[in-house]
Amino acid sequence: MSDLVVISYPGVNTAGEARNALYEMSKEHLVELEDAVVVVKDAEGKVQLHQAVNLTTAGAASGALWGSLVGMLFLNPLLGAAVGAGSGALGGYFTDIGVDDAFAKQVGGNLSINGSALLVLFRKVTADKVVPRLAHFGGTVLKTSFSDEQEAKLRTALTRGDSAPIVPETSAAASTGESVTDPASQI
Repeated sequence: MSDLVVISYPGVNTAGEARNALYEMSKEHLVELEDAVVVVKDAEGKVQLHQAVNLTTAGAASGALWGSLVGMLFLNPLLGAAVGAGSGALGGYFTDIGVDDAFAKQVGGNLSINGSALLVLFRKVTADKVVPRLAHFGGTVLKTSFSDEQEAKLRTALTRGDSAPIVPETSAAASTGESVTDPASQI
Protein backbone atom coordinates (compact mmCIF):
# COMPACT_ATOMS: atom_id res chain seq x y z
CA MET A 1 0.00 0.00 0.00
CA SER A 2 1.28 3.47 -0.86
CA ASP A 3 1.32 6.55 1.32
CA LEU A 4 0.31 9.99 0.03
CA VAL A 5 2.14 13.20 0.95
CA VAL A 6 1.15 16.65 -0.37
CA ILE A 7 3.52 19.55 0.33
CA SER A 8 3.04 23.12 -0.91
CA TYR A 9 5.83 25.62 -1.62
CA PRO A 10 5.78 29.39 -2.16
CA GLY A 11 7.91 29.30 -5.34
CA VAL A 12 7.01 27.89 -8.76
CA ASN A 13 10.24 25.87 -9.05
CA THR A 14 10.59 24.50 -5.52
CA ALA A 15 8.25 21.50 -5.92
CA GLY A 16 10.10 20.46 -9.09
CA GLU A 17 13.45 20.73 -7.30
CA ALA A 18 12.11 18.63 -4.43
CA ARG A 19 10.83 16.00 -6.89
CA ASN A 20 14.26 15.92 -8.56
CA ALA A 21 15.83 15.36 -5.13
CA LEU A 22 13.43 12.44 -4.60
CA TYR A 23 14.47 10.97 -7.97
CA GLU A 24 18.11 11.18 -6.90
CA MET A 25 17.27 9.48 -3.62
CA SER A 26 15.44 6.73 -5.52
CA LYS A 27 18.69 6.02 -7.39
CA GLU A 28 20.29 5.55 -3.97
CA HIS A 29 17.43 3.16 -3.00
CA LEU A 30 16.32 5.43 -0.15
CA VAL A 31 12.82 5.84 -1.55
CA GLU A 32 10.54 3.91 -3.90
CA LEU A 33 8.05 6.18 -5.64
CA GLU A 34 4.78 5.12 -7.18
CA ASP A 35 4.07 8.60 -8.54
CA ALA A 36 5.27 12.16 -8.06
CA VAL A 37 3.27 15.04 -9.56
CA VAL A 38 4.28 18.70 -9.50
CA VAL A 39 1.40 21.20 -9.56
CA VAL A 40 2.13 24.85 -10.40
CA LYS A 41 -0.17 27.86 -10.21
CA ASP A 42 1.31 30.55 -12.46
CA ALA A 43 1.03 34.35 -12.31
CA GLU A 44 -2.29 34.26 -14.22
CA GLY A 45 -3.75 31.73 -11.80
CA LYS A 46 -3.59 28.87 -14.33
CA VAL A 47 -2.94 25.43 -12.81
CA GLN A 48 -0.50 23.13 -14.60
CA LEU A 49 0.22 19.49 -13.80
CA HIS A 50 3.67 18.09 -14.47
CA GLN A 51 3.34 14.30 -14.43
CA ALA A 52 6.27 11.98 -13.89
CA VAL A 53 5.27 9.90 -16.94
CA ASN A 54 3.46 11.03 -20.08
CA LEU A 55 1.03 8.15 -20.58
CA THR A 56 -0.15 9.41 -23.98
CA THR A 57 3.37 9.22 -25.42
CA ALA A 58 4.05 5.87 -23.76
CA GLY A 59 0.77 4.49 -25.10
CA ALA A 60 1.53 5.71 -28.62
CA ALA A 61 4.99 4.11 -28.62
CA SER A 62 3.68 0.81 -27.26
CA GLY A 63 0.72 0.86 -29.67
CA ALA A 64 2.99 1.52 -32.66
CA LEU A 65 5.17 -1.45 -31.75
CA TRP A 66 2.25 -3.84 -31.29
CA GLY A 67 0.47 -2.41 -34.33
CA SER A 68 3.55 -3.07 -36.48
CA LEU A 69 3.69 -6.66 -35.31
CA VAL A 70 0.00 -7.24 -36.00
CA GLY A 71 0.35 -5.38 -39.32
CA MET A 72 3.08 -7.82 -40.38
CA LEU A 73 0.53 -10.62 -40.14
CA PHE A 74 -1.57 -8.81 -42.75
CA LEU A 75 1.47 -7.71 -44.79
CA ASN A 76 1.00 -4.02 -43.97
CA PRO A 77 3.15 -3.09 -40.96
CA LEU A 78 2.98 0.68 -41.65
CA LEU A 79 -0.80 0.73 -41.47
CA GLY A 80 -0.66 -1.44 -38.35
CA ALA A 81 1.85 0.93 -36.75
CA ALA A 82 -0.31 3.95 -37.52
CA VAL A 83 -3.48 2.36 -36.17
CA GLY A 84 -1.59 0.99 -33.15
CA ALA A 85 -0.01 4.37 -32.34
CA GLY A 86 -3.36 6.11 -32.56
CA SER A 87 -5.16 3.62 -30.37
CA GLY A 88 -2.25 3.49 -27.90
CA ALA A 89 -2.16 7.28 -27.61
CA LEU A 90 -5.91 7.37 -27.07
CA GLY A 91 -5.68 4.67 -24.41
CA GLY A 92 -2.79 6.46 -22.68
CA TYR A 93 -4.68 9.75 -22.72
CA PHE A 94 -7.62 8.24 -20.86
CA THR A 95 -5.47 6.25 -18.41
CA ASP A 96 -4.81 7.73 -14.98
CA ILE A 97 -2.44 5.89 -12.67
CA GLY A 98 -0.93 7.10 -9.45
CA VAL A 99 -2.10 10.46 -8.11
CA ASP A 100 -5.61 11.29 -9.35
CA ASP A 101 -5.54 14.24 -11.80
CA ALA A 102 -8.76 15.73 -10.43
CA PHE A 103 -7.30 15.72 -6.92
CA ALA A 104 -4.06 17.29 -8.18
CA LYS A 105 -6.03 20.06 -9.94
CA GLN A 106 -8.06 20.65 -6.75
CA VAL A 107 -4.80 21.07 -4.81
CA GLY A 108 -3.54 23.44 -7.51
CA GLY A 109 -6.67 25.54 -7.27
CA ASN A 110 -5.97 26.13 -3.58
CA LEU A 111 -2.35 27.21 -4.12
CA SER A 112 -1.29 30.84 -3.95
CA ILE A 113 -0.28 32.61 -7.18
CA ASN A 114 3.24 31.55 -8.24
CA GLY A 115 3.06 28.63 -5.82
CA SER A 116 3.68 24.95 -6.36
CA ALA A 117 2.93 21.64 -4.69
CA LEU A 118 4.47 18.20 -4.72
CA LEU A 119 2.08 15.23 -4.56
CA VAL A 120 3.93 12.00 -3.88
CA LEU A 121 2.82 8.40 -3.54
CA PHE A 122 5.54 6.52 -1.63
CA ARG A 123 5.77 2.74 -1.78
CA LYS A 124 8.75 2.64 0.56
CA VAL A 125 10.87 5.30 2.21
CA THR A 126 13.83 5.43 4.57
CA ALA A 127 12.47 8.44 6.41
CA ASP A 128 15.47 9.13 8.64
CA LYS A 129 17.53 9.76 5.49
CA VAL A 130 14.89 11.22 3.13
CA VAL A 131 13.12 13.76 5.37
CA PRO A 132 16.27 15.70 6.33
CA ARG A 133 17.24 16.01 2.65
CA LEU A 134 13.76 17.29 1.78
CA ALA A 135 13.61 19.56 4.84
CA HIS A 136 15.91 22.18 3.34
CA PHE A 137 13.24 22.87 0.69
CA GLY A 138 10.85 23.84 3.50
CA GLY A 139 7.21 23.68 2.54
CA THR A 140 3.87 23.19 4.21
CA VAL A 141 2.26 19.77 4.60
CA LEU A 142 -1.25 19.99 3.15
CA LYS A 143 -2.28 16.35 3.37
CA THR A 144 -0.88 12.92 4.16
CA SER A 145 -2.19 9.42 4.66
CA PHE A 146 -0.03 9.12 7.82
CA SER A 147 -1.24 8.95 11.40
CA ASP A 148 -1.63 12.28 13.21
CA GLU A 149 1.60 11.69 15.14
CA GLN A 150 3.61 10.85 12.02
CA GLU A 151 2.17 13.83 10.14
CA ALA A 152 3.07 16.15 13.04
CA LYS A 153 6.68 14.93 12.96
CA LEU A 154 6.87 15.58 9.22
CA ARG A 155 5.38 19.07 9.65
CA THR A 156 7.92 19.86 12.36
CA ALA A 157 10.87 18.66 10.28
CA LEU A 158 9.80 20.70 7.23
CA THR A 159 9.03 23.79 9.30
CA ARG A 160 12.35 23.70 11.14
CA GLY A 161 14.24 22.78 7.97
CA ASP A 162 16.54 20.49 9.91
CA SER A 163 17.01 16.84 10.62
CA ALA A 164 14.86 16.39 13.71
CA PRO A 165 14.55 12.75 14.78
CA ILE A 166 11.85 11.12 12.68
CA VAL A 167 11.93 7.44 13.65
CA PRO A 168 10.29 6.76 17.02
CA GLU A 169 12.67 5.20 19.56
CA THR A 170 10.19 2.38 20.18
CA SER A 171 10.33 1.13 16.58
CA ALA A 172 11.93 -2.16 15.64
CA ALA A 173 14.56 -0.33 13.60
CA ALA A 174 15.72 1.71 16.59
CA SER A 175 16.16 -1.37 18.77
CA THR A 176 18.00 -3.46 16.15
CA GLY A 177 19.84 -0.71 14.30
CA GLU A 178 18.37 -1.83 10.98
CA SER A 179 16.70 0.39 8.43
CA VAL A 180 12.92 0.01 8.17
CA THR A 181 11.34 0.80 4.82
CA ASP A 182 7.68 1.07 5.79
CA PRO A 183 6.80 4.78 5.49
CA ALA A 184 3.99 4.61 8.01
CA SER A 185 6.35 3.41 10.73
CA GLN A 186 8.97 6.05 10.09
CA ILE A 187 7.42 9.45 9.69
